Amino acid sequence: MSTPQELPGWTHTYSGKVRDLYVPESTAEGAKPEKLLVVASDRVSSFDFMLEPPIPGKGELLTTLSLWWFNRLAGGDGGAPIPNHLIADAEAPAEVAGRAMVVRALDMLPIECVVRGYLTGSGWSEYQASQTVCGIHLPDGLQNGDRLPAPIFTPAYKAPQGEHDENISFERAVELVGTEHAESARTLSLDIYNRAAATAEERGLILADTKFEFGVDAAGTMTLADEVLTADSSRYWDAEAWRTGTTPAERMASFDKQIVRDWLSAHWDKTGEPPVLPDEIVERTAARYHELIERLTA
Repeated sequence: MSTPQELPGWTHTYSGKVRDLYVPESTAEGAKPEKLLVVASDRVSSFDFMLEPPIPGKGELLTTLSLWWFNRLAGGDGGAPIPNHLIADAEAPAEVAGRAMVVRALDMLPIECVVRGYLTGSGWSEYQASQTVCGIHLPDGLQNGDRLPAPIFTPAYKAPQGEHDENISFERAVELVGTEHAESARTLSLDIYNRAAATAEERGLILADTKFEFGVDAAGTMTLADEVLTADSSRYWDAEAWRTGTTPAERMASFDKQIVRDWLSAHWDKTGEPPVLPDEIVERTAARYHELIERLTA
């Protein structure tokens, strides 16, 4: 992983798979910061491994799309405003302009709030084995890429960096965060998914699944945080290809990093370090990220 950038007025405190986190340099050691700077890098990960090389411009694309969705979900789509962690009118340092957000510090839930409207990925693998996804029983006879009867909330435990996230049941989520927070996160996640899926559908896209992260602010309000509905946190498919395709690959014409996942699956057995991505895979992935933003925000 590359060395985090030094930024005047900010102190680097943490680097995730894609994002670097900073606090104001005036923050006393051990004190809770008044705000955070979240910087999206061009790094790319898959199967919980960091990959090389990065995707050029990816950090800016992710940030642009997150900001667009935060705005829509704050009431821009006509729905009830969803509280988010952005600090209005706060400017990021010029060195990271376009790929950074200044946000409120929250007490983050240790779960990822996954919503699936279609059966694919790890959900498809589990369904094949047990006809369930995160303990939720699904109908017989579903195929990879099929639309579910209704979207389902399937949380995951956020494992420490370097370990694999774990799909969990709702009951396990309650054990981790408490009944009130788990139910609130589930309700908000399903509402946001349905609103976003409707927006995507208007633009000829399918939002197959996505994951959200929430935190609780000082007033106890459940607050949408991190990234939202980006190509990194979501599976977007072309609606026409899904309708007319006869194989999973044809149906799931993806606008996300599925290109990377597919190439890795074909060229790596998931042991040891992953191989370097070919230029052609990097270029195709970057192009799909660009196309997604164009189709959504036009």
